[in-house]
This record gives sequence, structure tokens and C-alpha cells, in this order.
Amino acid sequence: MKLFNSVTKPYLMQRKQTGEICRLFNKSPSKGNLKRIKELFAQCGEEVIIESGFHCDYGNQIVIGDRTFMNINCTLLDSPLANHSITIGDDCLIGPNVQLLAVSHATNPAERLNKENFAAPIALGNNVWIGAGAIILAGVNIGENSIVGAGSVVTKNVMANTVVAGNPAREIRTL
Repeated sequence: MKLFNSVTKPYLMQRKQTGEICRLFNKSPSKGNLKRIKELFAQCGEEVIIESGFHCDYGNQIVIGDRTFMNINCTLLDSPLANHSITIGDDCLIGPNVQLLAVSHATNPAERLNKENFAAPIALGNNVWIGAGAIILAGVNIGENSIVGAGSVVTKNVMANTVVAGNPAREIRTL
């Protein structure tokens, strides 16, 4: 877990620039605007499809593998500090309105007064399916071939070949 103050001038400016790229893509999801989105990322694989409504804060610590599909209105709340704050494997399916939240705030009220955020990486293995409206919290790893049910809130790691669902998400079965 790393701490950083997201309301400093450099971070505000970086988020503003990234937000403008996202806004242009969402207004007109052309190949050129999609290319600009992908250029934000630390790495973006081949044949990645990102639908409109996409948002990220910084982009430079996001890694996306080959042939991943990201449906409409997805939010990747990424950190500028953590190494690859959000890593998405090959062949992943990410449903509409999914949120990957690698950044959060302290629970201690006194610590929140400092406006510091904490960041912990999120990693999705290969061939993961995240159902519509699911929320993946900071520090969570989801093993390959796993499925996260629609509307789930994932607060803990998910083993490979596992189906989880609910709030908080719990194992339903193995695949």
C-alpha cells in the first residue's frame, strides 16, 4: 500500500489531461480517440476493445493484455504511484458499469484530514469475466478463469477457477 496526496497541483493537472482524453473518446469513440486512450496506458495488448463511457484518473500504471473487452461506462480508478496499479490479463470480459478501484481513503478521520489516498494494486488474471456493475476494491487479485457475478463487491482475493458473487463477494462454486 502506498500513500499519496491526489490534490497536489501536478496530480490535478495530470488527471485533467487524462480526463480530457477520456472525454473526447466518450464523446466520439473513434479509432483515433481510442488510440489516445490506449497510449495513456503503461501497456495495452492487441485487439483490446474499450467501449464509450470509459474513465481513468491517470492511465500510466494500467496494463491490459491481449483481446480484452471492456463494455460501456467502466471506471479504472488508478494510481500514478503503484507499479501497474491495475493489471488486466489476456482475454478478459469486463461488463458494463464495472469499477476497478485501486485507490481509496483512510478510515481514520484524522488521517483523512491530510487528503492522502492509499493505493494498492488490482490484478485480473487471464480469461476473467467481471459481471455488470461489479466493484473490485484496492489490493484485490482475481485468479485466471474466474467469474465475478453482476453487482458484486469484491473485497478479498479470488482464487483461480472460482465463481464469486454478492456484497461482499463470496465463493459460489469452482469451475
